[in-house]
Parts: sequence; C-alpha cells; structure tokens
Amino acid sequence: MQEDSSELQSGFKRICVFCGSSSGNKSVYIDVAMELGNELVRRKIDLVYGGGSIGLMGKIAETVHAGGNHVIGVIPKALMPREICGQTVGDMVVVDDMHQRKAEMARLADAFIALPGGYGTLDELLEIITWSQLGIHAKPVGLLNANGYYDPLLALFDKAVEEGFLNVAGRSILVSAPTATELIDKMEKFAPCNDTNMPQLFWGVAD
Repeated sequence: MQEDSSELQSGFKRICVFCGSSSGNKSVYIDVAMELGNELVRRKIDLVYGGGSIGLMGKIAETVHAGGNHVIGVIPKALMPREICGQTVGDMVVVDDMHQRKAEMARLADAFIALPGGYGTLDELLEIITWSQLGIHAKPVGLLNANGYYDPLLALFDKAVEEGFLNVAGRSILVSAPTATELIDKMEKFAPCNDTNMPQLFWGVAD
C-alpha cells in the first residue's frame, strides 16, 4: 500500500534545523535537505534556521518557504552581508553574536534536527545536547544521518559510553535516523530519560 502523502498534524510547531552553509560534494545532501523541508511542510511544522540562502541551510529554507510554512532565520550582525550568507529566506531575527543566535534558536524551537555540516553544525548540535543533559531544556534532538555521514560521530558517542565518559541516559538524548520521516516519527515519541547522576539545577530558563 502506498504511503499517504497528505498533510499530518504534528506535536511540534517549530523545529530548528542545524546544517551547513555548504552543499557538500554529493547531491544526496541537497536531496536530504529538500526531503526534510518537504516533510516539515507535510506536517505543518515551521522552520527555525541560521539565516541565509546558501548551502543546505538555504535549500531547506527555500523548500519550507515555498511550501507555505513560516520560516525564521536567526543571524548575527557580522554574518548579514549578502556575500557571506546570501539573502535570508522568510523572517529575519538579528542578534549580536553566535551565543545569542544559539540561545534564540533554542528559545523559538520545540525540537532540533542536525543535517550534515561542518564545525558550526557540530557546535550547535553538541551544545543543544549538552543543554539537554544539564536540564536546561527537555526538547527532542535529532540527527538526520544521511548517507551515513554521522556514523563516525555516533560511534564516538558509543565509545564514550564504553569508556565511562557518557552514561546511557546521556547517550539516549540524541535520536538518529537515515530519513526525515523516520526521524521525526521517532522524535514525536521521544521521552527524556532523566540522568539521576546529574544534580537538579535551576537555570532560570523555560523550555
């Protein structure tokens, strides 16, 4: 039986997507950015992203915007010149620096997904995982592992558990899947696993 491609109702209003300002060397990465964008449109989920119209971030923003969903780009002042980031798609929120960018993206979103990317994407992904581990938020964090791109990173996390640097609760924070549909399905069912070894801290921030 063919899968129904009609719109779905999601528990998420907005998902923040971390991804590269490069398109990578293989067409599969552009394809997966479009796949995720189309899946957000199908589920009526709006997009929060890093602003600009280049690389994978531009492709997913254009796809979601063309599908009629709301797109919010969060960008530091220093990255606003068009020769750096292109033209922002959708609404733009301008912040002072990279720290404020990550905080604002986290505030606006109900969940987070990382597409393939470089240092910036890894920085955003690992910080939002750490915030979950520390109890700053309890929002799902997903890794769209297209073409096995993140296999080495997932293996590193498993190695960290094996060597005693990460416990099972910490490892379970990150949800991963090779396709957008499977990933968001998993994230919809995500339930935080409280780390009993982590002290209950008050950060003065709401989820």
